Amino acid sequence: MDKPLVNRVANSGLITLNLEEDFPKAELYIFDLKDYLYMELVLKEKEFRAALKEHDWSQYEGKNLAVYCSTDAIIPVWAYMLVSTYAEPFAEKIIFGDADQFYKIWYSEILNNKKYEQYEGKRIVIKGCSNKPVPASAYMELARLLRPFAQSIMYGEPCSTVPIFKRPRKINK
Repeated sequence: MDKPLVNRVANSGLITLNLEEDFPKAELYIFDLKDYLYMELVLKEKEFRAALKEHDWSQYEGKNLAVYCSTDAIIPVWAYMLVSTYAEPFAEKIIFGDADQFYKIWYSEILNNKKYEQYEGKRIVIKGCSNKPVPASAYMELARLLRPFAQSIMYGEPCSTVPIFKRPRKINK
């Protein structure tokens, strides 16, 4: 008895959402102010301004930029502002923070600008096992945003999921 193969996952009505699809296309560069400090500790305004003026900002053309300081130095806020004014004509997106903070901010903005009404009553699988550094906060935020609409939310792969949320059935009286 040769029965035709049936893809039960494809016929299940599950909608798979993959956060990797929203991963930034532009490369991320890190701008560490530590490299511009005297003894990696003190910001000297005159030298700092001169170094920024000489820096090749064009290398960030079409790229994303995360600006922070990896040492415990006290950096005045205007220093970060100055970096952003130099980078702005070139960089695609500039944030204050390291790579982890960049991706958290990136996904927060992306997810909060989407419409979720289309998932009303749907069964959703949020794809796991990412090959890119998608932050845990993005998965958490997506689940939160889907909850008011989805019938159910699962995490993983369609063939092997972990249940996250299931809307209770309405009982007819």
